[in-house]
Amino acid sequence: MRNEALVGYLLHQRPYQEKRALYYLFSQQHGVVHGIGKKGAPLFEPLQLFATGKRELKTFTQINITQAQFIQSADTQSNHSQEAPQQTQLAQETTPNNIASIEQARYKQIKGQQQYAALYLNEILWKLLPTEDAMPVLWQHYQDSLLQLKQPLSADELRLCLRQFEQHLFNELGFALTLAHDSTLAPINFDSEYRFLPDVGFTPIIKDDKSIIPTSQALFSGAEIVEMTEIGIANTTLNSWSRLHRHLIDHLLDYQPLQSRLLWQQQQRYQ
Repeated sequence: MRNEALVGYLLHQRPYQEKRALYYLFSQQHGVVHGIGKKGAPLFEPLQLFATGKRELKTFTQINITQAQFIQSADTQSNHSQEAPQQTQLAQETTPNNIASIEQARYKQIKGQQQYAALYLNEILWKLLPTEDAMPVLWQHYQDSLLQLKQPLSADELRLCLRQFEQHLFNELGFALTLAHDSTLAPINFDSEYRFLPDVGFTPIIKDDKSIIPTSQALFSGAEIVEMTEIGIANTTLNSWSRLHRHLIDHLLDYQPLQSRLLWQQQQRYQ
């Protein structure tokens, strides 16, 4: 790159020398880009900057808050139309009627529990995404999620926002979840029980073996999996999807703790 203009969001930053910081930028053009720039760039705001450098660590200059990129390219819109219709409210296509309300949300700050949720999205992205691998569809979903987190949300609406984004992330990383059949390719049996193994899928549980299954593994009834398949991510299936996604996230992170999750748990403890 040589003085290339990038639009993106900061996922993470660390101090670097006295007046500069090491930034992890989730850019619309090139995915996650690492760079060094002047301290003070904000989280959760769309930024425009210029990146220069041939190696993995770039130099960032002229970092400024910019307008959110609501108008998607034709390629991005086509990719959206091929996905399952499990979208958040703000992830739907922008129309003239809702541009004004979205613009108002853009200037709001993310507060309260929504802030912990936004930190969680940032943390899983900068820990799981490869460097300089363009993911424009996931980038748009991330921006839509931040806009939603700037609005008042109930506890279930907040969890739905996170689960829906996680599903887009899994698809981008090649971990699309298959719920129609078990690890032996047999259809899910409504009356059976299963354990979820991230590298294998849903494995039927033999009744005699149930007592020796580690408590750390996620267990699901066949009826529960069938409902998840038929309804998708919704209020009635939210607990099941949350349990499933947590095990897959932990697996992808090699079971390293998430600081955002620990902060949220501490906040809950002192409420």
